[in-house]
Formats: sequence, C-alpha cells, structure tokens
Amino acid sequence: MTTSPSSGDTVISEKLRSFIGLESIAVMYEIERHAVQRFACAIGDTNPLYTDREFAQATSYGGVIAPPTFLRSLLPGDYPKLYPEPFAHILDGGSKYRYNEPVRVGDRITVVRKISDLFEKHGRMGTMLFKISEINYTNQESRLVAVQTTTTITYGMGEKDSGVGDH
Repeated sequence: MTTSPSSGDTVISEKLRSFIGLESIAVMYEIERHAVQRFACAIGDTNPLYTDREFAQATSYGGVIAPPTFLRSLLPGDYPKLYPEPFAHILDGGSKYRYNEPVRVGDRITVVRKISDLFEKHGRMGTMLFKISEINYTNQESRLVAVQTTTTITYGMGEKDSGVGDH
C-alpha cells in the first residue's frame, strides 16, 4: 500500500527538481560493423541483417543494421552538474523504446539523456524515488532514430537513510 507523505515531507529537493529537463553532455558514436556483429553474437541473434553484408545489401535496408537492443550499448554522457542522488539503493524500473528507423553501420549516433519526471512513493521499504529519463538517439542527418524511456527507482532501507547524494 502506498501512502502519501505529509505536506513538505519529500526527498525531491529544489536541487533535484532542477534536473528535470536538464540534458546530459552529448556523446557521439560511430556505428562500426564489427561492433554490431559482436553484439549480435553476444545476444545470440543470428539474423543475417546484423552480420552478413551481402545479404543485408540485397534487402530494403541496403546494408547491415544493428539489432534494436544495440542502443543499450550506447551510453549517454554525464550531466553538466552532479546529480544529488538521495538514496544508496537502486533498481531498474524498466525501459520502453520507440524506434523510428534502424541504426545502420556507418551511422554516427548522438546520445543525449534528459530527466523528464521525478516522483516518490512511500511504502514498507520507506520512500522510493522514481526518476523517469528519456534517452534520444539521433543520427548524423539530425533524424531521431529512437527514444528510450527509462525508470530508475532509488530507495533507502529506512526513512532516515540519506544515501550518498547530499554532499
């Protein structure tokens, strides 16, 4: 059961709130064939679109593309200021993807993360902070190829756990 905090009893400080809408430092990745092949092999995906240049060139894609989950290997940069994480414990609350077009070998993909929402819930484990982030993947032609929406949940083991972020 989730309970509501009393008025003013929140872990979402003004400092935390200032991160909503803040973009990370952009990082650009050149998508190279061997990285795509190694990734496909690592996840056990034998689709020739990811590994066979001649096969892929004969398809409507016109060349080797990356598996959709390859985007997970393209990490965004840091925020321009230190995010003041209030809790020490972290859970992955899941990800949703919206794909607009495939990532192709030879693309230059720029990755930028932005916190779009912060909210908290209270329950048996104490206060839990939910951070919703959007990660945009844009190619060299300024086209948004995909958006990943992630939920990160942080929490303390008790109500008074101040974690690591109030420095």
